[in-house]
Formats: sequence, C-alpha cells, structure tokens
Amino acid sequence: MGEQEIDRLKMIEVLANFEPQPESVPINCLMAMPGTPLEDQPPVDVFQLVRLIATTRIALPKAKVRLSAGRSRLTREAQALCFYAGANSIFYGDKLLTAENPGVDDDKELLADLGLAPQPSTVLQADFSHA
Repeated sequence: MGEQEIDRLKMIEVLANFEPQPESVPINCLMAMPGTPLEDQPPVDVFQLVRLIATTRIALPKAKVRLSAGRSRLTREAQALCFYAGANSIFYGDKLLTAENPGVDDDKELLADLGLAPQPSTVLQADFSHA
C-alpha cells in the first residue's frame, strides 16, 4: 500500500513486543483493484515478502504466520518459498473478501507437493437455540 520494507519490519517489531505476543499474524499482499486509489500500486517484491515471513517466524516463533490476501498473485514456487521461510497457515477457500483465492484443489496439491498436511479445522460454533 506504499509502505517501505522498513515499515513492515517496524510492524513486526511492534507485534513482537506485545505481551502476550499475537497468536496469529496474517501477511497480506495487496490486491490492487481497478477503480480504487491503490489500483496502480506495484506488487510487493516476492523476495521482500519471503524475508518478511522469515523475520516474522523468528520474531514471533509461536504465532501462526498466515499467508493471506494476494496469494493468487504468487506463483506456486513463490508460495513454496513462503512456506519454507516460515509461513504455516493459509486462508483456504475459493474467495477471500474481494479477490479470488487459489482453488481448493490447487491448495491441496501444493501442500501435498511440499509434504505438508492441513490441520483439522477448529470452527467455532455458537448455540442460538433457546432453552
């Protein structure tokens, strides 16, 4: 969104100093949408993204580092680098807010090719029945 690499690193520093540290850190890549103020914003360099994930993994060792929005702009190889750098979670499904996500079958194939297996879902359920 126009920030520099140092801005991203400062964000990780702030999160690392929280007590307790966050359990989840989503790493997003801007999906520049036509008609928005950021439509002409260039994508984040994939090597900066991989370094950010590696730094996040080191600074927040217990957090789920979630490869989030913008994954559809990344090649399979770039996504693999993100996992090897320390990402250990993805947002799964066909659509994430306004942009398409990689297909479920593509995600399953990528995880299998990397020797990774999804954890069982832990969906929270609310009971709306009246006693």
